[in-house]
Amino acid sequence: MFFRQALLPISSLFISIALLATGYGMLMTYIGVYLKQAGLSEMAIGVINSAFFLGALLAAVFSQKLIVSAGHARSFSAFSAVMVMAFLGHTLHYDPWFWAGLRLVSGFAFYALLIVLESWLNEKSSSHDRGRILAVYTVVFFMATALGQLILNLNVGSHVVFVLGSMLVLAALFLVAITRITQPVLKPFERYSLPKVLHIAPLALVGSIIGGFFVGGFYTMMPVYVLNVFAQQSVVALFMAISILGGLLAQWPVGILSDRYGRRKLLAWAGLFSFAMCVLLALFATQIWLFYVLGFLLGMSLFSIYPLSMARANDRLDDNKDLVEISRSLLFAYGIGSFLAPLILGAVLGLSGALFFAVLAVAGLILGGYALSAERIANENLSVFVAMPAASGASLAQMDPRQDEQWVAEHKPVFPEEDTNSPDTALK
Repeated sequence: MFFRQALLPISSLFISIALLATGYGMLMTYIGVYLKQAGLSEMAIGVINSAFFLGALLAAVFSQKLIVSAGHARSFSAFSAVMVMAFLGHTLHYDPWFWAGLRLVSGFAFYALLIVLESWLNEKSSSHDRGRILAVYTVVFFMATALGQLILNLNVGSHVVFVLGSMLVLAALFLVAITRITQPVLKPFERYSLPKVLHIAPLALVGSIIGGFFVGGFYTMMPVYVLNVFAQQSVVALFMAISILGGLLAQWPVGILSDRYGRRKLLAWAGLFSFAMCVLLALFATQIWLFYVLGFLLGMSLFSIYPLSMARANDRLDDNKDLVEISRSLLFAYGIGSFLAPLILGAVLGLSGALFFAVLAVAGLILGGYALSAERIANENLSVFVAMPAASGASLAQMDPRQDEQWVAEHKPVFPEEDTNSPDTALK
């Protein structure tokens, strides 16, 4: 029933998202690998990769006005054309600064496309099925991104990668163009208020920045590190795919545990577990099978940080007021962390591979320690965990089913009666 009534009418949107995510995952990893093989320094690679996330931040601020003025269908066509031109531009001329500009344009176009698609998904979903549609979106995005890594396992050449990425974007455009979908109405642009989030939910803000730092660093500089150690593109591709699948498989058990024990404990686990995995990766980097296992475990924790932070922010809101504004602000903070990661990790990776994991370990330790020191939220004030895709546009907040108080009430776990005399109560 859900498939026929809710998913089937918007199946073309999900296929388009899958096509874009496949190209996203493939090129995010390949750019760093190619530049390293071309002899560029890690610092320069970090600068070029950070330009992609700078474009994402600009898209979060400026693209909505363009979408409102041109309409969703025309905007999707325009941003698709821009993204294809940026991809193909890589094949015309190799120059680090030129490529940095192309990455900035690609980041802007990609996240603008996600905003359009998410707006359509939100328009076609009701409060009853919005949570399940977002879950499908998350699975599709993770699986497609992992598939993009496996394509690199075929050792395709640079021109083929960029042409294939362009073909995936054009295929997504074709599907959207032949689909009859009502034009959604975007709400007026809402400013990002990081100070407001810091006041309401400081742990959520810190978690979003560190979560973005982990994920941004993972996609951009981790391939460079793996290539430095193993010197094989196939190892890079397989490690990245395994880690992403670990992140996908962790979403639901982490959600269940966080609903039962609270976000504070799970954010502390995510930070400290990431710290431990980074230390182990630094110590056992030469054992390939162990490297894959540790990558899977690291993916489980680092891809859980941002959705846990979102859930923590929802726990702090009264009757879900300002949920969209707070969610968009946290997403912007996540983008800031993603932008900073390639710059910082590129600089330290040029000095030492061990220092690369040391910076990531410190980030995890900061999150874990801060989460343990944060204020506990009573069970009756907890909202519901919602899995989130590894990358998303600014319109994702409008798809969040936690805007519906009835949905939250129906999905909240049942807690046992708390014993106020128990010494364990204060430790929750």
